[in-house]
Amino acid sequence: MEDNITKNDVPGRSLNFIEEIIEEDIRTGKNESRVHTRFPPEPNGYLHIGHAKSICLNFGLGKKYNGKTNLRFDDTNPVKEDVEYVDSIKEDVRWLGFDWEDREFYASDYFEQLYEFALILIRKGKAYICDMSPEEISDTRGTPTRPGKESPFRNRSVEENLDLFARMRAGEFPDGARVLRAKIDMTSPNMHMRDPIIYRIIHTSHHRTGDKWCIYPMYDFAHGQSDSIEKITHSICTLEFEVHRPFYDWLIQEIGIYAPRQIEFARLNLSYTVMSKRKLLELVQNKYVSGWDDPRMPTICGLRRRGYTPESIRNFADTIGVAKRDNVIDINLLEFCIREDLNKKALRVMGVLNPLKIVLDNYPDDLVEQMEAVNNPEDPAAGIRQVPFSKELYIEQEDFMENPESKFFRLAPGREVRLRSAYIIKCESVVKDPDNGRITEVHCTYDPETKSGMPQSNRKVKGTLHWVSLRHAVKAEIRVYDRLFIVENPDNAEEGKTYKDYLNPDSLQVTTGYIEPSVAHAEAGRKFQFERLGYFSVDYDSTAENLVFNCVVTLRDRRPKENAK
Repeated sequence: MEDNITKNDVPGRSLNFIEEIIEEDIRTGKNESRVHTRFPPEPNGYLHIGHAKSICLNFGLGKKYNGKTNLRFDDTNPVKEDVEYVDSIKEDVRWLGFDWEDREFYASDYFEQLYEFALILIRKGKAYICDMSPEEISDTRGTPTRPGKESPFRNRSVEENLDLFARMRAGEFPDGARVLRAKIDMTSPNMHMRDPIIYRIIHTSHHRTGDKWCIYPMYDFAHGQSDSIEKITHSICTLEFEVHRPFYDWLIQEIGIYAPRQIEFARLNLSYTVMSKRKLLELVQNKYVSGWDDPRMPTICGLRRRGYTPESIRNFADTIGVAKRDNVIDINLLEFCIREDLNKKALRVMGVLNPLKIVLDNYPDDLVEQMEAVNNPEDPAAGIRQVPFSKELYIEQEDFMENPESKFFRLAPGREVRLRSAYIIKCESVVKDPDNGRITEVHCTYDPETKSGMPQSNRKVKGTLHWVSLRHAVKAEIRVYDRLFIVENPDNAEEGKTYKDYLNPDSLQVTTGYIEPSVAHAEAGRKFQFERLGYFSVDYDSTAENLVFNCVVTLRDRRPKENAK
């Protein structure tokens, strides 16, 4: 078990380690007992379930302690950023149920101030212009066990550095010609303290500032200073930034500005998933998936399209809690959370995905009965609905077996089953295709004394099947999803392979199903439980002429496939 894993705001639960820090700061009056957090995404891709955990944590802490949470875009690399990503991030945060009110900020809001901060470092002799190429800088950084080598430009005068930095800003030099580096310690055991780059030249138009700037701060430089400008009290980051914290603190101290406290927690790693934005972008660009919102993707928009609810994701984030060490969360836990949420909310309907035709030989040809069915047994207020019943029906092919196994309790020759909310039926005969021997029809008789809900209907049989009336069924495209990868950790690829070699060729199966008519006009995003099958959501592609459902999750845990070589 992980240490310090707790739920937020759950009575009787102990505090997680971040809450302990915050409550101690409040108790001692640090920062006037304020709590001010921020969620700082880079607008270079769509957010995924790992970002959802961070969103829930930062906004949740702000809410719990009557504080504030900023939404700040760290837009310091115009090469990879786009307004499309900004808009998607705002949509995702709102969808998850959080509001940043009037506190929408951008690192680009502070470019002039960040430039002034850089000048302070230069004037103090704590930063210098380096003319080495990126390759030369990398080669001279050393290794964790071998010290780096000082740049030949490290001892330039303050005046020369100020002049070159101003000329960099003026656009005199091409990309990669010069950088501004912090002057710290090339022998430090922490590689991030070995004169890290803090500004570089990029002649690319920025999505907010246009062509005003051609030099841009590095993330590590902009991040802490933006925290300081916004008077953030607790700068909560994922664990990979722990080794960056000494540089974060060094910059704050050397510039002489307000000091937030950086706290690191374990990022979310999910089984059968990749969580790298670079890899997710590659899946999209190379059309391994249909887009960022493909329901197989771990992106928030992909989960939303598949049919996940914000409540289920917030509950997932609470359940996994906050840890100090990296671990891998079983994807079945995420599926449990959506299953638990939809069980309370989703209306029940009957749908058949692999139809087998049933003919009730003794049922009147033209009779149509309306059977009463409960909309949701977990919600008495959901009421009941009418489901049409007629002579010809569809059931699932897997619910019939001509030569049944010993523990098969569904329909078979000479055997009785109950049709949910309807009658008990008995299999009398089958019709087979003469060319291939496949069963095309099952002929049955029904017992009119066993109508569901009637006093005389209490005769017991072992099997209960779902069904739809053939003449009333609504035809629908059904998209059934499996894991996107066939191994638990696709990032841990064997030699000579990449994560893409573990893509699941059967991650999407499209079939034609037949659903009861109550769903005929369901709007996009509406969720249902197809009885005995799983939870399904109407896809954005759905139209009145072509109803499309995504399978959100099955009714029970699916055991993942064995690791494939």
